[in-house]
Amino acid sequence: MKKELEPYQMVERSIQKKFRKALWNPFVAAVKQYRLIQPGDKIAACISGGKDSMLMAKLLQQLQRFSDVPFELCYLVMDPGYNEINRRKIEENAKLLNIPITIFETNIFAVANNTDRTPCYLCARMRRGHLYSKAKELGCNKIALGHHFNDVIETTVMSMFYGSQLQAMPPKLHSTSFPGMTLIRPMYCIREEDILAWKRYNDLEFIQCACRFTENCTMCDNGGGGSKRQETKLLLRRLKRDNPNIENSIFRSIHAVALDTMPGYKSEGVEHSFLERFHAMEAAADVEL
Repeated sequence: MKKELEPYQMVERSIQKKFRKALWNPFVAAVKQYRLIQPGDKIAACISGGKDSMLMAKLLQQLQRFSDVPFELCYLVMDPGYNEINRRKIEENAKLLNIPITIFETNIFAVANNTDRTPCYLCARMRRGHLYSKAKELGCNKIALGHHFNDVIETTVMSMFYGSQLQAMPPKLHSTSFPGMTLIRPMYCIREEDILAWKRYNDLEFIQCACRFTENCTMCDNGGGGSKRQETKLLLRRLKRDNPNIENSIFRSIHAVALDTMPGYKSEGVEHSFLERFHAMEAAADVEL
């Protein structure tokens, strides 16, 4: 008699079978293309409780099982002050998906909710710092975050429209505050629509945004209200009607920046002008004469 699969085994099978092309293949491609994982790495898969980070944890778990590259994993959940419903939902999903999470608590929500600064910005910065600190304490050299293809596109567009700069989201970067630590984004090439399709196929329910400002809609998939990111999502959706390839074009453009055509750029915090190259070329021409 054929043994019935456990729920987590059904989820794993869906990744390898039905969603192999949409999820597994672009995940592996990003890991290889951007050299995200090296032999001997110890990676903290940072889980917020949403669909993206939970899927990332399962992808990394399966990669560790099948890969020829030996690396260690720990599954890190930071509780920034979740309400009881959200905390329980995260724990239930981790058990359902067979993810052995380590939970640690902070007071980030309390601090962010009582600041005159932008609470979302402060919350994000504090979360990142606590995750780096805990991961380092556990002996990790990398943290993995669940940012996906659409996050990359939206961040690039938002930087131009609202930040007055052309800035993308790199697949990995060194921490400036925690020497020896690296942040990686293994879902860099996975599209959000495919993550949602996987979630629906497996009848999974995750928390959406658990902060005190939006916790009343934590189980919805509408993006969490009228944020600038949500506005950007809607804009890209409208543009996609006329140009179905627009997301691919933006993604490829950040891999092919023609720096010589830019009047200015910033590298490692230092601003540069095209005049530096222009005058250098003039000086070189004078020497030749």
